[in-house]
Amino acid sequence: MKDGFIKVAAATPEIHVADCVWNADHILSLCREAAAAGVQAVGFPELCLTGYTCSDLFLHEILLNSAKEQLLRIAEQTAQMDMLIVVGLPVRVHSLLYNCAAFLHKGNILGMIPKRHIPNYSEFYELRHFTEATDETEENMQWGEQNFWLDPNQLFRCAGMPEFAVSAEICEDLWVTNPPSGDLARAGATILFNLSASDEIIGKAAYRRDLVRIQSGKGQCAYVYCDAGQGESSTDLVFAGHNIIAENGTILAQSSRFATGLTISEIDVKRLDYERRRQNTFRADDVCGKTTVEFDMALRETVLTRPIAQTPFVPSDKGDLAERCEEILTLQATGLATRIRHTHAKTAVVGLSGGLDSALALIVTVHAFDMLGRDRKDILAVTMPCFGTTSRTKNNALTLAAAYGTSCQTIDIGASVTQHFADIGQDMEDHSVTFENGQARERTQVLMDLANKTGGMVIGTGDLSELALGWATYNGDHMSMYGVNASIPKTLVRYLTAYEAERAGGETGRVLRDVLATPVSPELLPPKDGEISQKTEELVGPYELHDFFLYYLVRFGMEPRKIFRMARRAFDGVYDDATIKKWLTTFVRRFFIQQFKRSCLPDGPKVGTVTLSPRGDWRMPSDAVSALWMQQCENL
Repeated sequence: MKDGFIKVAAATPEIHVADCVWNADHILSLCREAAAAGVQAVGFPELCLTGYTCSDLFLHEILLNSAKEQLLRIAEQTAQMDMLIVVGLPVRVHSLLYNCAAFLHKGNILGMIPKRHIPNYSEFYELRHFTEATDETEENMQWGEQNFWLDPNQLFRCAGMPEFAVSAEICEDLWVTNPPSGDLARAGATILFNLSASDEIIGKAAYRRDLVRIQSGKGQCAYVYCDAGQGESSTDLVFAGHNIIAENGTILAQSSRFATGLTISEIDVKRLDYERRRQNTFRADDVCGKTTVEFDMALRETVLTRPIAQTPFVPSDKGDLAERCEEILTLQATGLATRIRHTHAKTAVVGLSGGLDSALALIVTVHAFDMLGRDRKDILAVTMPCFGTTSRTKNNALTLAAAYGTSCQTIDIGASVTQHFADIGQDMEDHSVTFENGQARERTQVLMDLANKTGGMVIGTGDLSELALGWATYNGDHMSMYGVNASIPKTLVRYLTAYEAERAGGETGRVLRDVLATPVSPELLPPKDGEISQKTEELVGPYELHDFFLYYLVRFGMEPRKIFRMARRAFDGVYDDATIKKWLTTFVRRFFIQQFKRSCLPDGPKVGTVTLSPRGDWRMPSDAVSALWMQQCENL
């Protein structure tokens, strides 16, 4: 539970229809298994204490009494388990019968939520036996020493972690036009259980999966779907035990169909809470009439099993990667084409270094000109060799420009930079920041002046990762007239370039693959034996780590302690703890002190959920103090 991670399980026990004792035994067995696995909340299927397919036996008092007795037995035998348990059973209230989800914790029945929407079509005849709950359904129940409410408008909240708030709906409740889970989520529930007995027919599994995933996204919540399986009557139907755990639009885990047992994952309730605060359309105060029941649960470490990608900006499904790359390039190119059309720019000027970022900027510019039906010769690719340029990068720049059919110009800036250093008294042997930045600013001046001369605009090459670290020369490569890579992190730059290499093929593909194989470098220090001497990732750290840190800090407002914990899992066997801590500390320090560069960024298209534009997703004062974040880094 620390850091907001709650381990949940959807459980499908094997059952016998109308044999409540046998069913309770198997429910208890899965409860013990879940507790041993560290689960903090487990849900069982609809009417699992009796079986969903009892039909007219639901009207028999002997069955209802047995279900009641066995729920009390489950409560008694799980009293030592610090785990929320949600069980489905039929409950009689005077002359009415309700299909309920009972919430148990440490031997107590916290409350029961009755089903609101009951089907009455060919394969289901629930209305023959059960009554639909409404907002007015409210009954104080006394079962032995247990006192609780039967009420559809309840949620159950952990006193020690208020973000851990749970409620439920039952099967058909999800399939209607306005599921109760929507209001329950807006009332504060971050985890919704669905106790279901959904029969299996061709194609239904995919629809069910999408329904669960989308509902979790609409409610900015977790949705735990607990499905009936083996043991239900096969007279007319088959039940598959299709358990699904989703969080905010993403499937975290699902079971194989036609099996029993536990499906387990972890829900990040603090992440969900942050997302609701961030999303201005989430209106918790719009919902009234909900009752909150508190329970105490010890805050303990949750062992993580949920998938955590090393590259959160890159689709994990490689089948989706090509489609995503095409979409991103189209977004970038469309933004640039719109700006070129609006400004009537005669040319687009791109500083082409032979590195990754400038290669992607040229790719996007070519796509934009093709969209506009413009001659690629109106793209001016400019190489500006200086003290750190290697023959490999210079040749790659020239070859790439020729392969795309753009205009190309080489301007050696060595003499002008040397003159500038003489003017300001900079020793040529002093390879300090002035030595480096002087070259970067000279390049930007050349590009800007060429744009003025040709009636064009300078296309920025800097990417999102560099903006996060401040790895750009202020008013040097930091500045342009339109920054096409401004929301593309370095890890994604690689995939986009690789995609273009594969698609283009031929000489274009060959040179792009060599660009990909070239170490990332600003090439501002003299080469050693003709090779790049200044390797960015040796100076500021691996970009795959920095992109990971960036994603979780900006997108979900996570603390360094939590980011560190997640990085340890994601990069297990790749980086040790000391390395992750070192570069996380570097990232946090640089992220704060370099904000002033992001406060005056040029325009550029947003293509993902994380951007650092001061006009869009990230607004932060340039003089914000990092002490709170740095202290946590140091204490890792």
